[in-house]
Amino acid sequence: MSSVPLFITLVFAVSTLAGVLGSMLGLGGGVIVIPVLTLGLGIDIRYAIGASIVSVIATSSGAAATYVKDHVTNIRVAMLLEVATTVGALCGVLGSAFISTRWLYLLFALILLYSAYSMGKPSRQNRPHPSQGDKWADRLKLHSSYPDRATGKEIDYLVTGVPLGFVLMLGAGMISGLLGIGSGALKVPAMDGAMKLPIQVSSATSNFMIGVTAAASAGAYYMHGDIIPLLAAPVALGVLFGSFFGPRFMMVLPARKIRQLFILVLVFIALEMGLKSFGVNVWSH
Repeated sequence: MSSVPLFITLVFAVSTLAGVLGSMLGLGGGVIVIPVLTLGLGIDIRYAIGASIVSVIATSSGAAATYVKDHVTNIRVAMLLEVATTVGALCGVLGSAFISTRWLYLLFALILLYSAYSMGKPSRQNRPHPSQGDKWADRLKLHSSYPDRATGKEIDYLVTGVPLGFVLMLGAGMISGLLGIGSGALKVPAMDGAMKLPIQVSSATSNFMIGVTAAASAGAYYMHGDIIPLLAAPVALGVLFGSFFGPRFMMVLPARKIRQLFILVLVFIALEMGLKSFGVNVWSH
C-alpha cells in the first residue's frame, strides 16, 4: 500500500503534462495519458480509456473557458458539429465491447499517424484562406474572426466544407467513444483541412467540443466498470491543472509552431502504440 501515494503522484504529474499539451493542441489529453498509463505503467488499456474519458471532460472544462473568453472558439461551428460527434461517440461505446485489446492499440496508432500525415501536408503549411464560404456556412452564419496575438491583428476567416466536416465528425465521435481520446486528434485536422478553419480556431473549437463528446460516452464506460476512481481521479485533476496553462502557450505561439508540435506528438505516440499492438513495449527495455 506504500506505493499507492507514489503511484497517484506519478499519474498526477504525467496527467498535468498531458493537460498542457492536450489543451494547447486541442487533443484533450487522452492522446498522451493513455500511452503513458498503458506503455509506462502497465495499466490495461480499457481502464486507461475509462480514466481518459474523465480527463477529457476535465481538459475541456479547463481550457474551453479561456478560449471562449479570448474569442478564438467558433461556438456556432462547435454546436453544429457536436450533434455529429455525440451520435458517433455513443456508437463507438457500443462497438468497444466487440474489439480486442490488440486491435484497440493498432487502431489508436493508425488514427494518430493519419492525423499527423494530414496536418503535415505541404499544401496545408502555407494554404491561403478560402475566398468564399459554402451555402451552409452562409445560412448558419459560421464565418467569424479571431485575434492573432503573434501579429496583433484581428483575422477574418470563412468556413467551407460544412457537409464534409459534419460527416468526418461522425467518425471522430465514434473514435472518441471507442478509444477515449476526445477525438481532438481527428477533429482538429478535419476542421483545419475540410472546413479550412485556422489552426488556432480549430484547436480552440476542438477543446470546446471534446468535453461534450466525452460526457456522452463516460456514463456507458462507468456502467461497464471501466472507470476506476483511484486512477481516474488523479488523471482528471492533473489534466485539469495542466489545461489552464496550455491555452496561454497556444495564444502566443505562431500557427506553424503549433502544427509542428502537433505532428511530433502524434508520430511519437503512434509508433509506441503500434509497437504495443504487436507485443513490443519500448519503455520496458
